[in-house]
Amino acid sequence: MSCGDPHDTECGEVLDHLYEFLDNEMAEGDCAKLRVHFEECSPCLKQYGLEQAIKALIKRSCGCDDTPADLRSKVLARIDSIRAGQRSGEQLVVAVDTTVELHVETARPVPAAGEAAEESAVRPGATVEAGAPAE
Repeated sequence: MSCGDPHDTECGEVLDHLYEFLDNEMAEGDCAKLRVHFEECSPCLKQYGLEQAIKALIKRSCGCDDTPADLRSKVLARIDSIRAGQRSGEQLVVAVDTTVELHVETARPVPAAGEAAEESAVRPGATVEAGAPAE
């Protein structure tokens, strides 16, 4: 994805590392580059806000469930496999077949195309309330 505008950090690179940013798993210098990009790029800022809202909703809805031990070991083994492939330089194809079901009683409406993006944009570090009543 690209918004078409020139940036020091390309949109694709920002979106590739979005979850690392959301999970505070990046070096501060890399985080700063993404923050600057979000200030310049409305489409990436919208995607950031959406992903942040989804993570908050999942945390609120599923935060108290224990992860089954066999699932945890499979996920960790897959992560190790991917990391080993990256170190060896081989190209990996990762296929994920997961179904996540979220039950939401209320949600904030998503602005239609052409509506003011500035009003609905979420700034990095801002709290997103996915459970706000629909208008």
